[in-house]
Amino acid sequence: MSFPLVLDLAADGFPVAVACRVLGFSKQAFYAWRTAPVTERDWSDAHLINAALDVHRDDPAFGYRFIADELEDQGFSAGENRVARLCSSQRIWSVFAKKRGLTRKAGPPVHDDHVRRDFTATAPDELWLTDITEHRTDEGKLYLCAIKDVYSNRIVGYSIDSRMKASLAVSALHNAIALREPAGTVIHSDRGSQFRSNAFVRTLKGNGLKGSMGRGRRVRRQRRHGIVLLTPAEERTGPPALVHPRRSSPGNRDLDRENLPPETPPTAPRATNASRV
Repeated sequence: MSFPLVLDLAADGFPVAVACRVLGFSKQAFYAWRTAPVTERDWSDAHLINAALDVHRDDPAFGYRFIADELEDQGFSAGENRVARLCSSQRIWSVFAKKRGLTRKAGPPVHDDHVRRDFTATAPDELWLTDITEHRTDEGKLYLCAIKDVYSNRIVGYSIDSRMKASLAVSALHNAIALREPAGTVIHSDRGSQFRSNAFVRTLKGNGLKGSMGRGRRVRRQRRHGIVLLTPAEERTGPPALVHPRRSSPGNRDLDRENLPPETPPTAPRATNASRV
């Protein structure tokens, strides 16, 4: 806070107007602060609100609990009750928050529909489908975001988390990108907030991928026409190796590693003097 510094400079003989100009605010703002000083708590709340707005802008599905977790990860020290109070004062609410009996439609698409129900591909990594499914475990709910290559009909990337956040979809996408190194691939999804988030859209653009989203009934028709990432049995039970994040997750052995660039052959060991004899 710079206003108290003006008082210190004024005590040392610096003119108030000069001190305010050097510190970057007006003399009127300083005198307004002297009339009703802003406390350190007020400044701390203002920083928290700005950070909470940034978090919510990246993922509008976040409520105050998720926002509190993200703020803690960023180094802020604030309890859930304080975050809830600040979010309520600024009307920072999850897009999923609703009154009982009120239904909401999916959010607006952020991509054109480049698939238009033609779920076919003529080459690997031409078209990927992605979706999020919920699974119950003994330790609680799990959310699985999987990415399937339409050409091979195999999973090329996935991510598991106990919360359905935008980072879940972003992690699955990073997984698939690292494994397949795609170029110009179309990523088709529904209009869930995770796939509409700024973080997911930035990841697509940053890696030269093209987002695609269904319109209205087309999203619901995907399941009627068999366009699903997991079979009904898999949706009920989850993949065989699916465990809760609170336990150590096993390595993934089911990703599609076909059609990858060949590994660099190992360099032959250099002959020693003894081997030349």
